[in-house]
Amino acid sequence: MPGREGGRGLVPLLGFLGVMAYSLSMAVMTPALPQVQDGLGTTPAGAAWTLTAMTLSAAVATPVVGRLGDLYGPRRVLLAVLVVATAGSVTAAVAWSVPVMLLGRALSGIGSGVFPLAYTIIRDAVPAARRASAVGLMSSMLGLGGAVAWCIAGPIIDLLGWRWLLWVPVAGLVPGLALAWWIVPRSDRREGASVDWWGAVLFAAWMVAALTAVTEGMEWGWTSPGVLGLLAVAAVSACAWLRVESRVAEPLIDLRLMRLRGVWTANAASLLAGYSLMAGGLLFPLLVQLPEDTGHGFGGTATQAALLQLPASIGMTVAGMTAGLLDRRFGSRAVLFGGALLTALGYGYVAFQHDALWQLYAGSIARGIGLGFAYAAVATLVVAAVPPSETGVATGVNTLIRTVGASLGPQISAVILVMVPGEGGYTGGFAMSAAVMVAVLPLALLVPRGRGRRRGGASSEPAAGIETRKTAGRS
Repeated sequence: MPGREGGRGLVPLLGFLGVMAYSLSMAVMTPALPQVQDGLGTTPAGAAWTLTAMTLSAAVATPVVGRLGDLYGPRRVLLAVLVVATAGSVTAAVAWSVPVMLLGRALSGIGSGVFPLAYTIIRDAVPAARRASAVGLMSSMLGLGGAVAWCIAGPIIDLLGWRWLLWVPVAGLVPGLALAWWIVPRSDRREGASVDWWGAVLFAAWMVAALTAVTEGMEWGWTSPGVLGLLAVAAVSACAWLRVESRVAEPLIDLRLMRLRGVWTANAASLLAGYSLMAGGLLFPLLVQLPEDTGHGFGGTATQAALLQLPASIGMTVAGMTAGLLDRRFGSRAVLFGGALLTALGYGYVAFQHDALWQLYAGSIARGIGLGFAYAAVATLVVAAVPPSETGVATGVNTLIRTVGASLGPQISAVILVMVPGEGGYTGGFAMSAAVMVAVLPLALLVPRGRGRRRGGASSEPAAGIETRKTAGRS
């Protein structure tokens, strides 16, 4: 297929459109929650579930879609994911009731599968010399999508209404679908491959139960019967899932891969980086919009709060694009260490210096650039550490873990603000985020040397050994 082969140079653009559209889908709902509540005649908790539904769906779909891409080829799975995500966005935009809105948002959450599929396609189609840069760009799109959503939300809601805001992701999904059809080459299904559906069901059960407990903990109470019951379901389901995964020939998630040093260190760093990103996403806007008579607020508008996020998100994107150059020169562990250190310094600065708005800008920009480097590094580490046949599921798990960390960031920051009233709550919240990124530094030092500089997208000896054993098992 010459057209598709000739279009391989457009693979990063395809990834940009898909990932950007998904990140917009995730982010556009936040600034529109008050209008959604009024428009659908629901409660604040009902409106908040439009965020939760997509988060839960994404958490379950990401590793499952990544595994399907490994088994059946990324092209056909990517096309299916983009169709479902587009249908979800359209359903949410025209929803006439809360249940229909939640259905649309849950379908949109399946679009999270573009992350592992984009990494798999990049590994197959992009030359090794440019692979780290392409992976870094994909990793930084989540931050840029959030910034774009916040900047366009006000004008679109004011001029056209909140429903038009939900049509914005479609503008990226439809061209992404056409581009995927054109440039992504077909690939054969792995012979003898099968999907571990029992593993997928049990994985979905414990992830949904655990994330729902975390999401609703503040609202229901951390010791409420609902939260404790969900945590118990999560624990039992997780134990059953681990037992199944350790016994089946083709597990949904190969636990041996998760124990590789290049993988578990990257996953742990992703969890902490996800926390750091979303903790600041709550603390910075709240501080800007606090009334001035509190003594530490700025009395700003929602637009001013959004503008504070914009330079940081741009810095995150630029850092992701340039991380590949630094990766080839210094290696992924150095990029991860430097990104974590810069993020920690940014948060540490605003923890004690937040009397002027320019200080918030300085700390936020440092945080954005640092997280851009860190996100790019962990994705590159995972791609380099696993066999090619496991790229989708491994990067899917990494994205999932980052999502879990992101869901914890606002929750823990909100608890700190409640427990420590006044300015001390913000100081404590920023300091906690700095401490979390300091914890990434020893993880970066534990990363195996040379991972990010292998020219052929090589896999480590342990990973290659796993691939050999799995191939032999299928023979």
